[in-house]
Amino acid sequence: MLVMIGYASVHGSTEGIARRLADRLRAYGHSVDVRPLDKPMDALVLYDAFILGSAVHGGSWLRQATGFAEREAEILSRRPVWLFSVGLARVLGGRFASAGDVPKGVPEVIRGTGARDHHLFAGAIQPSHLPVFGRFLYKAMGGRYGDFRDWAEVDDWAESIAAQLTMVTR
Repeated sequence: MLVMIGYASVHGSTEGIARRLADRLRAYGHSVDVRPLDKPMDALVLYDAFILGSAVHGGSWLRQATGFAEREAEILSRRPVWLFSVGLARVLGGRFASAGDVPKGVPEVIRGTGARDHHLFAGAIQPSHLPVFGRFLYKAMGGRYGDFRDWAEVDDWAESIAAQLTMVTR
């Protein structure tokens, strides 16, 4: 199958997860293109499946991701689609820390695309990602800096998608 993994990333965590998903799907024999969602795209009809991911800022998916899903809803709704979000909620224990909660914008994308699944991954944060006042607030909330991406979790999710893609082609 030809799979497009599209991502909207600000500091690179989401892109890194998109590339890791692609590597795992390729290991299962799928052809994969990894593309930023803020660039013009042609020939989306050539893809057999889509995985769309976005960083979560201010509790919401980035506009590049929701805009892409809205513009391309007709094509996406006729293909298998999976969604992922990348943020720090699970690290900080705040909103979206449980599996049932999703960032703003995701329910609409699920409805518009018929997405099969949404997964929330932890991201990475460095002091340079925040303005000076934001660094102060982050530390006051008990935040710590680092890369919190769980690569085993990413691999497991990719393997579940690979298994579902195999069933689609049978």
